[in-house]
Amino acid sequence: MDRCVVLVDAGYLLGAAASLLAGESSRSRISVDHAELIGLLRERAEAETGLPLLRIYWFDAAPDRRPMPEHRRLRVMPRVTVRLGALTRADGRWVQKGVDAAMHAELSELARNRACADVVLVTGDGDLLPGMTAAKDYGVAVHLWAVQAADGDFNQSEDLVAEADERRVLDREWITRSVAVRELAPPCPPADPRPDIAKILSAPRPVEPVSDTPAQLAELGELDALAEDDAKPAPHRVPTPKEIADGLGRALPAAPAPQPAAPSTLRWSSDRGWVDRASESGGAADGLPTLTQLTTAEQKWADREEDITAIGGDPTEVGQVFAHRWTERLGDTARLSALWTDYPRIPHRVDGELLRYAARFGLLAHKDDQIDEHDRYAIRAGFWREIAARVPGGEGVGAEH
Repeated sequence: MDRCVVLVDAGYLLGAAASLLAGESSRSRISVDHAELIGLLRERAEAETGLPLLRIYWFDAAPDRRPMPEHRRLRVMPRVTVRLGALTRADGRWVQKGVDAAMHAELSELARNRACADVVLVTGDGDLLPGMTAAKDYGVAVHLWAVQAADGDFNQSEDLVAEADERRVLDREWITRSVAVRELAPPCPPADPRPDIAKILSAPRPVEPVSDTPAQLAELGELDALAEDDAKPAPHRVPTPKEIADGLGRALPAAPAPQPAAPSTLRWSSDRGWVDRASESGGAADGLPTLTQLTTAEQKWADREEDITAIGGDPTEVGQVFAHRWTERLGDTARLSALWTDYPRIPHRVDGELLRYAARFGLLAHKDDQIDEHDRYAIRAGFWREIAARVPGGEGVGAEH
């Protein structure tokens, strides 16, 4: 069949591109315009083989083989098929499993069925040598593409290079048309007066320490320690968040002379900075139904179809999509206004459902051993941006994000 096929080992292509541009192979150091990259691969493959493209196969790995946002964007592009292996943790680093085997099987199957006349391999792994040899035996011309190596290093198997019919190098100029170095600083640093995440985590708690009574110290097993040194000041214990919410923090008497304690407050971080709110057992909108409770079976099917085919997986977009569906089906502006009074606090059940929805897109997954807090902030910012468009006084909130 007079067509060409491109098989891309994404781990090799993007890892080598990161090494070339950023000096290290971590893919987190680069940002990729996948639509542009696919277009460039197609254009170059058709030019070098002189044949129309049949398909681009994109081989990558993901935790539990669940597609990440980039995979979701890729698999709905024309002439692109995504194949996922497993991403597992071994000896303190991430390792992909099953990708080489999948590429070998696809290459052999395409050649055996004479689905193409030329195949382009973007890989450096010598494990594909048997598949390359088998494809040649079936009469397929094999083109091997390499990414320009950083500092002159060789980043492909010499056996692959020797066996290929044609070899080309994707140089720095070609790579930078769709790949750029990502800055080490947070991509969306909060503007004043919004505190950044580090300040939020390090901010002092507004709750004053409260001394325990002897009876309470006995319950805590601390009375013996106190008896050893009467000169020491009475130990202090900070109430737990549950005690604060239930108002118990104010019930613990201070030593030596009880003083009336100020009402405790809960502090919420948001795009408006710190928001102090009197502690209470629940917010004004805690009784609102969840999206699941508001969704019919037909709507659930349509939502899933839209998630697969139209939602790219950007965290802000995911938050907005969820809020749009929820508010449309709630259909009660008065209750949304009650929710707005609790901004930036999202009712617990709705917030949990929002984050579970985001997890479908690979968001909030472990990245470099850390939960991506920027994703979490962006998801909730997207939720509030949609709510702000539907309530009085919410115009412009989050518009700069």
